[in-house]
Amino acid sequence: MNRLANAMSPYLLQHATNPVDWYEWGEEAFAEAKRRDVPVLISVGYSACHWCHVMAHESFEDPDVARLLNENFVSIKVDREERPDVDAVYMAATQAMTGQGGWPMTVFATPDGEPFFCGTYYPKVQFLRLLSALTTAWREQRDEVVRQGSTVAQALATLGGPVGRSAPLSAELLDAAAAQLKTEHDQRNGGFGDAPKFPPHMVLLFLLRHHERTGDPDALEIVRHTCEQMARGGIYDQLAGGFARYSVDATWTVPHFEKMLYDNALLLRVYTHLWRKIGGDGGAGGLAGRVARQTADFLLRDLLLPEGGFASALDADTEGVEGATYVWTPQQLRDVLGEVDGDWAADLFEVTPAGNFERGTSVLRLARDIDEADPALVRRWESVRERLAAARAARPQPARDDKVVAAWNGLAVTALAEHLAFIRTLTADAPDPALAGRSERLTEVVRRAAELLTRHLVDGRLRRVSRGGVVGEPAGVLEDYGAVAEAFCAMHQLTGEGRWLELAGTLLDTALARFGRGDGGFHDTADDAEQLVARPADPTDNATPSGLSAMAAALTSYAALTGDTSYREAAERALATVTPLLPRHSRFTGYACAVAEALESGPYEIVIATDDPVRDPLVRTARRLAPPGAVIVAGEPDRPGVPLLAGRSRRDGASTAYVCRGFVCDRPVTDPDELAGQLA
Repeated sequence: MNRLANAMSPYLLQHATNPVDWYEWGEEAFAEAKRRDVPVLISVGYSACHWCHVMAHESFEDPDVARLLNENFVSIKVDREERPDVDAVYMAATQAMTGQGGWPMTVFATPDGEPFFCGTYYPKVQFLRLLSALTTAWREQRDEVVRQGSTVAQALATLGGPVGRSAPLSAELLDAAAAQLKTEHDQRNGGFGDAPKFPPHMVLLFLLRHHERTGDPDALEIVRHTCEQMARGGIYDQLAGGFARYSVDATWTVPHFEKMLYDNALLLRVYTHLWRKIGGDGGAGGLAGRVARQTADFLLRDLLLPEGGFASALDADTEGVEGATYVWTPQQLRDVLGEVDGDWAADLFEVTPAGNFERGTSVLRLARDIDEADPALVRRWESVRERLAAARAARPQPARDDKVVAAWNGLAVTALAEHLAFIRTLTADAPDPALAGRSERLTEVVRRAAELLTRHLVDGRLRRVSRGGVVGEPAGVLEDYGAVAEAFCAMHQLTGEGRWLELAGTLLDTALARFGRGDGGFHDTADDAEQLVARPADPTDNATPSGLSAMAAALTSYAALTGDTSYREAAERALATVTPLLPRHSRFTGYACAVAEALESGPYEIVIATDDPVRDPLVRTARRLAPPGAVIVAGEPDRPGVPLLAGRSRRDGASTAYVCRGFVCDRPVTDPDELAGQLA
């Protein structure tokens, strides 16, 4: 009997009609394996994964495969986004046994969960042979199979310890990390390394902050160049905004088409801060401003859910064909636009008869700079985009994974809060009805998303997922606590409401008590969480900030907002545990380095005592010029629940700015130019 019909995960629901007798992860499945004395298949994937769909269609919908699985195994289907702890443990085993990893992940384990054979995607014929061979091995070579599983489990148990000797994450180490990144930067195409190429959002955040602290022009140029190349490439949706997960080539041309919430949230932060840095004195802000706005629009249009949160992803496939929604031929462009505009668009978007993708189709790229072009040309381009987007919307669309992941929604709330704060500044500087309407819409959206995250707190503990407003059972992992706490700190700064800071403190205190490792580092699961064959603890940033990096970011902001140095010390101890990785692996410690840059800079604490926390010239100056990582609070003096406003009066009745750095304060000022000087 297939037991997935009542699952919360859309990925599991995709398998609810398979002839395989799937179980969800849990005690029931392992108890059944022990009762029947058979091994366990642990199949791990996620809804936007192209090859997960391929293996599902080839094997898990096939009656011959299902018969072998049902007769000889207990089969467990796992959504890696719902259970990142399970995914982390068995991915470590897969990488150790095969030298590589990925999804779908295919793990065979003893009834105690100890893995003895691991792999990824298997074509049907090969998978059938594998099932037969493992069935024979379990029956005829049981001792050897169990011994293999025990050996792997013992090796996994040693993972998660210190990665080397801890040391303070100093300015010199950050300079060395930035220097290492310069040597790895692709000077032609942007980004780092070769194909496949992933958006290096966390590294770009680090380099932006590094430039702010040191004035290093190369760091800023790497960010500018990479952001421009990505935004012109096929990895970026040239019609509707939003970034795909990665590019299969080094030139950002052909993406793997799934769009993930976490990528777009982190990239929204990057482009917003780049806009603020190089094009934010007003107006559209050039490429960075356009991409920031379009990325926010993508989140609100395509991922925003009725209950207020954001969906996890859009699939790579449409009706089983990868990228079908997004690609074009020259004739399709002419059919929509007419001959003249169709040929013009084909030239601008590099759509050729040969194509750059499959079957003569092309992924749209932006061949030339359009943001600084003649206004008439820009209007033509916008008209073409709108007509093509409308035509594309009439095509079949990729499926959406509509579960709400706490950590990823935390990243989105933080990004949108920062984007909204800057939009408010621009609106106050130069009133624009379009920006004003955008500000109102974003204000509503970001509050509702944050409110939904408060419902993930159940009995004082954070839950990982919800769907349709119903909170699921999986416990929050460390990245959930860190990312959501950072989001609540951002909401405190945006709204001036004390409740958000109180909620952030509750999450951080729980995480410090339950996830701490004793040496300053953290485990990724709580001390009272379900016990797996190993307790994961990965300090490296990957597709998202590591739990450790996310915690360090939230601890740093919370310390600055409350003045409680114990949280800063906890952040410093956590970052000290990743310093051994920096000299050679700075691409995998980007968020940790970004947090360390904030600590090295102070972080700045900027307080504006004012009766107008949005339009006051001092607030606008702070929003434009504050170093990344700074905290900014504006409001009436002594506002309840806002520690930074305690005792901060208005001098002679005028709005007054207080700038502190590392708990050392400059003199209060009432003039925006003087504030700008303090922030320079």
